[in-house]
Amino acid sequence: MSSVRTPDPDGADPNSAWLSEEELFEIRQRLPILYVEAVPVRVNGEGVVTEVGVLLRADSEGAMTRMLVSGRVMYGESLRTALFRHLEKDLGPMAFPQLPPSPVPFSVAEYFPFPGASVYTDERQHAVSLAYVVPVTGTCDPRQDALEITWMSPLVAASPEVSAEMEGGRGALLRTALASVGALS
Repeated sequence: MSSVRTPDPDGADPNSAWLSEEELFEIRQRLPILYVEAVPVRVNGEGVVTEVGVLLRADSEGAMTRMLVSGRVMYGESLRTALFRHLEKDLGPMAFPQLPPSPVPFSVAEYFPFPGASVYTDERQHAVSLAYVVPVTGTCDPRQDALEITWMSPLVAASPEVSAEMEGGRGALLRTALASVGALS
């Protein structure tokens, strides 16, 4: 038995973890999708959160919204690898995230495509997100669809004003993140 793969006549990798827009649309209508989300933080020498990074993005209608680092976990990808990939994608390669030694999230957020089922909503899909607080020590230079990162105190980040700028209930997730590390006491 040969271990050499025969290339797809269309040139696509048959083992690719990426989905076409059409495939993703179809799958989103049938299955929950696994995501990772990260709340980037700066900590002092004692490990106390001093600042929280929140991304600024334009939504599909052009309105400015606040977001967390977020993205899908690809087939065959570990949670740590997915988390690192999305942190680098959103914050840039010089952010130097300090990933947790254990991939245990501070929360599991379940997003539904219809309001009322959960505090978290995503009109595109049913998604399950493993959420982490991740200290970053380097320089953040947002990339991809993030326009900038705003660093703010934990109390400002947890404010109703910042929550109102966040989509899909992520303000509640951000407050849960800060509470999980004792930053709201």
